[in-house]
Amino acid sequence: MSKPQNPIQMAVIGAAHGIKGEVRVKSYTGDPLALDDYGPLYAEDGRAFTILDIRMQKDMAVVRFKGVNDRSAAEALTGTALFVDRDMLPDDLEDEEFYHADLIGLDAVDIEEAPIGKIIAVHNFGGGDILEIARGGKTTVLVPFTKAAVPAVDMPAGKVRIDPVSAGLVETDEEEAPDEHRAVDKRPRGPKSAGGNR
Repeated sequence: MSKPQNPIQMAVIGAAHGIKGEVRVKSYTGDPLALDDYGPLYAEDGRAFTILDIRMQKDMAVVRFKGVNDRSAAEALTGTALFVDRDMLPDDLEDEEFYHADLIGLDAVDIEEAPIGKIIAVHNFGGGDILEIARGGKTTVLVPFTKAAVPAVDMPAGKVRIDPVSAGLVETDEEEAPDEHRAVDKRPRGPKSAGGNR
């Protein structure tokens, strides 16, 4: 197989490990050892990486790639992102389970089907997945990828349905009339139900 046409990042190479060419690898697969199941991995420049050996050490995968035989060669790979083609990923996902790459590019609409924007990225800063939606021009909004904020994902139609109130995109009456005896926080706030994976 040649360089992926629809690349999905599977891992990134970290520091060299030892003197025999092994490297630490941060895997984005559910099981880090499953990285070996996808065949060759590819760098952005098209270089192919074949895994000869993979094992876990604490919470990090340690990998030996074909042709990487010493510490110098391993150190030269630090920071290299590794990809496979989207076609290599299994499609037998559970209900309400999605690949981030499949969500990017979907249209975001509200409950009445009015356009909100387009999903341009999926982030996770530790509190659950967050959709970044471009609203036209240079403005973007972040929406928690929860059932309350995103009640429906319609892959065949190429869109997600968003509840603007649960997503924190509109102010409620309660937020518009703050108690005059307390300080008002002018920063935008997300909904109480924000956070957690779907």
